[in-house]
Amino acid sequence: MESRKIKSTKQNPSLLGFGCMRFPTIDGEIDKKEAKRMMDYAYSKGVNYFDTAYPYHGGKSEIVVRDIISNFDRETFYLADKLPLWDCKVEEDIDRIFHEQLEKCGVDYFDFYLIHAVNKQRLTQMEEMKVIEKLEKYKKEGKIHRIGFSFHDDLEAFKLWVDLYEWDFVQIQLNYMDVEHQQGIEGYNILTKKGIPVIVMEPVKGGGLVKFNDKIEALFLDRDKEVSIASWAFRWVGSLTNVKVILSGMSTMEQVEDNLNTFNNFIPLNESDKDLIKVVRQEILSLSKVDCTSCNYCMPCPHGVNIPGNFRLFNSYAMYENVGHTSWAYGDLVKASMSANFCVDCGECLPKCPQQIEIPTELRNMIEYFEENGIIK
Repeated sequence: MESRKIKSTKQNPSLLGFGCMRFPTIDGEIDKKEAKRMMDYAYSKGVNYFDTAYPYHGGKSEIVVRDIISNFDRETFYLADKLPLWDCKVEEDIDRIFHEQLEKCGVDYFDFYLIHAVNKQRLTQMEEMKVIEKLEKYKKEGKIHRIGFSFHDDLEAFKLWVDLYEWDFVQIQLNYMDVEHQQGIEGYNILTKKGIPVIVMEPVKGGGLVKFNDKIEALFLDRDKEVSIASWAFRWVGSLTNVKVILSGMSTMEQVEDNLNTFNNFIPLNESDKDLIKVVRQEILSLSKVDCTSCNYCMPCPHGVNIPGNFRLFNSYAMYENVGHTSWAYGDLVKASMSANFCVDCGECLPKCPQQIEIPTELRNMIEYFEENGIIK
């Protein structure tokens, strides 16, 4: 397993990190047996970095993680968790949530602890609640080993956060399609110049860089028929030398096996490979409709709209033009009262979207596009 030592520490995390936000589910609940099988297998093959958070799977991800890692030697893996500032109404909530997380995960300390999904608006809250001071206290007590933040905003806000504190690490969204989105590649370069280790989330853009139409897939397959389309996205991120961990929210054993194949035989991209990625990027940009990663932060919609589900269909049809599947899937959303036409433009979703998507507008665009292409009769 490819691993990258974090400078001036003994920490040597696997380059592939197991993201615990997209565990397999049955009837809306985590499939604990399958999740355990997947994590156990990944761990046995060298994955030693596990990433969870307070809101994942409705607060149940941490509990499932606890049940799985209880069988691992605590000194052989790294556990990351996150503080949800939006759930902290008073200072006391920070202490309450933090210690609840330790208990839910069944550990005495977190190797990596992040302030979750920060943006410009949360800077004031950070200062008023003295969040850094509290996290430093936990660090001195041995309950946190490294302090960082995960980011969802623009480059201007990113620079403010980076300069706020001497961070041990920072987690950013980055993939070959998002080089100019949020903090983009410039944010990565800023962290690298400052010597701050980088953890990357959304390397395959919520599954968006896993499968394409025949024209785009042919670009990859003509170069190498033996590797998956997804592996190219992981290798692009892994070719950035200051990236220490690449998180993958794996939902199936097939994804685990494919990722292990990529990272146990990791090959950085050469210049020719990078040129190929540039061509693919331009092809995708000409097709994709909405920059949604299916993070689900916009959910639940008060009017029942499955926002990520609608956008997945929107982008999927634009890229693959699968009329039958799209008509069937959209019909299911209509029957469940979750389709785009149930949006009333209340705007409640707008401040929750890390990608800053104009959600009601894009849902209307989707309806018009589907009507034009015969998906909606």
